[in-house]
Amino acid sequence: MVQAETARQMPYQYMAYNSNGEIVKGKLSAVSEGAVNELLNYAGYRVINIKQLAPSLCLGTLSLHTARVKPTEMMLFFRQLALLLESGLDIVTSLELLQSQSSSRTLNRVLGEILVDLRSGNRLSAALSKHPKLFPPICCHSLRVGEETGNIEKMLRHIADYVEKGVVTAKSLKSALMMPLITAAVAIGVIGILVNVVLPAFSGLYSSLGAELPLITRIIIGTADWLKSHGVYLILGALAAGGIAFAYIKTPKGEYKWSKLLLRLPLLGRINHLNELARCCRSISLLYKAGLPLTEIMPLTASTSGNKIVAEALVNVHQDMLKGEGLSKPMAKNSLFLPLMVRMVMVGEETGNLDSTMQTAAQNYETEAEDKTRSLIGLIQPVMTIVIGGVVGLIALSLVSAMYSIYGQTF
Repeated sequence: MVQAETARQMPYQYMAYNSNGEIVKGKLSAVSEGAVNELLNYAGYRVINIKQLAPSLCLGTLSLHTARVKPTEMMLFFRQLALLLESGLDIVTSLELLQSQSSSRTLNRVLGEILVDLRSGNRLSAALSKHPKLFPPICCHSLRVGEETGNIEKMLRHIADYVEKGVVTAKSLKSALMMPLITAAVAIGVIGILVNVVLPAFSGLYSSLGAELPLITRIIIGTADWLKSHGVYLILGALAAGGIAFAYIKTPKGEYKWSKLLLRLPLLGRINHLNELARCCRSISLLYKAGLPLTEIMPLTASTSGNKIVAEALVNVHQDMLKGEGLSKPMAKNSLFLPLMVRMVMVGEETGNLDSTMQTAAQNYETEAEDKTRSLIGLIQPVMTIVIGGVVGLIALSLVSAMYSIYGQTF
């Protein structure tokens, strides 16, 4: 019955006066106009107008579920909310200020719904948990503990630090990849000009002279002609293959195999492995610092992992931990958890400072991952230069050898 009512919910647009006498507008989903009116009255609004949105007008709702908010904006949200609460403002007023300053339409609308939930008597963690794409469970659970202990501002800062570390890691990776991508784009442009402009011009000249061309020149000109006539089909085939592969990866079986491949790739596999372990260590540190028991921490950590193999390993650790084996002993059974992480967990269990030891392990893994990423990028650059130089040199050699061949046959 509940599922049937949820399925019949429709979007409504409302206009009302808030407690300060200001006119506010927003959108809500409910089973009827009366339900919207009742919810707004309970939240302290005086309703002016409510109207149901037609399906063709639901683009705003669609964008709310599809648009993404930048991690940097979420980091600033948590940090600014902590600052406003520390300054003595209440949660509702703080969120209203952040909503008025937000440049993201998606975050602005989500904050509007959160404010309605807060005015209805819900806790902040419960209101945030209704939007898991913006506020993952690990953040909501940490915030819930902060609410219960009265350290909500401190926990918001810990969450902001957690989000910030992910932002910094992603930025460093993007900046490291920027130069190879620019080099590859320039190389593709140069080779494209040689194949589509230079080679056809020389090919027409050689054909008009009727001279016999060297084998290497015939191969390159033939390859260029084939690419020119079949290039569209080649691109369409590559796009189709990529689409099929992407659809397969979205299946449970495909996602599992893709996760395994990411950990076994030469060079890249080690970097992915280190980044996953660093994320696990930071998640455990954040949740343990919040005061959650390990029986709740491990499932949450598994849910935040983007790799199915790592998530499965964490679930197995959780199951063994429930049998009374602790945390370090089940981790030691799986080679996925590197010795440093196992030792740091063991020390954390013995001293009761699991949050500090996990943070130290995360920093070590992040540093190693950054070093290996820079080394890989440094290796890619000369390899790309050699390959590009070889292709351009081969084309130049074919053209020069053809000119010498024509010169020899003419004279």
